[in-house]
Amino acid sequence: MDSEAKKETLLFVDDEENILDIASEYFEYKGYDVLTARNGREAVNVLAAEHVDCCFTDINMPEMDGLALAEYIHQTDNTIPVIVMTGYPSLDNSIATLKNGVVDFLIKPVNLEQMELAVRRVLRQRRLFIENVLLQKEVEQKARLEKLNRELVYKVEELNLLNRIMSDFAAIGSTTDVFKRVVNMALEVAHADTARFLVINEYVDQPFEVSRAGNGSRPGAELSAYGEDLVAEVTRDALPLLVAENNANDQLPESIRSAVFVPMKIRDRVFGVLTAAICSGNMRFSERDLYYLSYITLNAARSIENLALYENIYQNLFATLYAFVNALEARDRYTQQHSERVARLSMSIGEVLGCTPEELDVLHFSGHLHDIGKIGIRDDILLKSGGLTTGEYEKIKEHPQIGANIIGQLGLWDREKDIIRYHHEHYDGTGYPTGLKGDKIPLLARILAVADVFDAMASGRSYRGRIDESVVIEMITERSGTHFDPRVVKALVQLYRAGKIPATPES
Repeated sequence: MDSEAKKETLLFVDDEENILDIASEYFEYKGYDVLTARNGREAVNVLAAEHVDCCFTDINMPEMDGLALAEYIHQTDNTIPVIVMTGYPSLDNSIATLKNGVVDFLIKPVNLEQMELAVRRVLRQRRLFIENVLLQKEVEQKARLEKLNRELVYKVEELNLLNRIMSDFAAIGSTTDVFKRVVNMALEVAHADTARFLVINEYVDQPFEVSRAGNGSRPGAELSAYGEDLVAEVTRDALPLLVAENNANDQLPESIRSAVFVPMKIRDRVFGVLTAAICSGNMRFSERDLYYLSYITLNAARSIENLALYENIYQNLFATLYAFVNALEARDRYTQQHSERVARLSMSIGEVLGCTPEELDVLHFSGHLHDIGKIGIRDDILLKSGGLTTGEYEKIKEHPQIGANIIGQLGLWDREKDIIRYHHEHYDGTGYPTGLKGDKIPLLARILAVADVFDAMASGRSYRGRIDESVVIEMITERSGTHFDPRVVKALVQLYRAGKIPATPES
């Protein structure tokens, strides 16, 4: 800024000391006077004692947040522009701040150059605003307010779109769906005719397409491979590329009027490239489209990282629980692999009964871990070769609830937890731990109950030899309608007659 001109004063409000220190040093170097406050309450005291030309504020702060501060400034001196900085934008926050006189809304992390550009813009607008208030006629004032209103409406719409992009990717549950959403959103947001996502990085020799959207039948069959050289350039430079108007570009076919190429970076390395093209009409891509598409790939990358982290945690946790069950079954050679067989038989019964893939997955998990609660039962009871006393049997009956508590502590598998808790309930209400009856017992628990009893009887135990499968089928059939759901028993018999029941050990 001009050293001869009067210095303008900036107020930075943030509860992070390092942000205040960095901003103070930078803007003082740029020729501004800088004041700081750690929350809205301190900022109010500064405003009462000092002249301030512009205020930067975070939203989430102790004692008095940024929204309350913006409202206070708007009510006491609406000539002071307020710029809000936040790492968690939302439509509600955006509307609330814009109503309270906020003139810009920056999404963290914000670099210092962006902040300086925002300062210059809002201070220029402030000078014009004051001049307008003092000198311009009523008609000119009205025009200015209308323009400001249009800008505010656009800002709300833009923030709404950014918030929707962020929330859409946060809700996606698989990487395949992430890539599909990227290309579909490119069509929707940038009004492209076609969009592709190509995986291309230092580990991939040739780019390959993992998702596509749009009308590939538009003029130019070469659309399936357009701009490969530009894709390689964007990958190498890790920077987006906008071809606003295709004027005889020898790297693009004539059928493409405008194109954009945006790299997706995961942990600061290019993973792939989003490409989009306009093939007809008068529309062309703009810098705004480039910004939106870059924001789409940024959120897609975050979603992929989160999914990878979740899947890794899930697999590690599942492997740990498996290890517990294997260790438990290793204590008794007669029950080794029991949980594996119960899981397979449960899924086979579930398929006969028309269970969905999701329900079969629940049976797979629950079958493997249905006896994990026996970890809490003493060896002298669990491995006893003779009959159990009444007290010992009551202890054994605690294992479904113990198992459900173990799974419940993880906070991940609510349905599986209930299947493990109720797999010893009886259809007539005489089971344990809660005495549920009939359809009040979850269907998958009724399936697991039959599979568990079948394998327990058809495989050997320390206190008896294995029972022939035909006899086991007869014994379970006799308990149909009392201990077991008749539909589940019927499905088991159907599997047995078809020879599709997993083999059980001889001893």
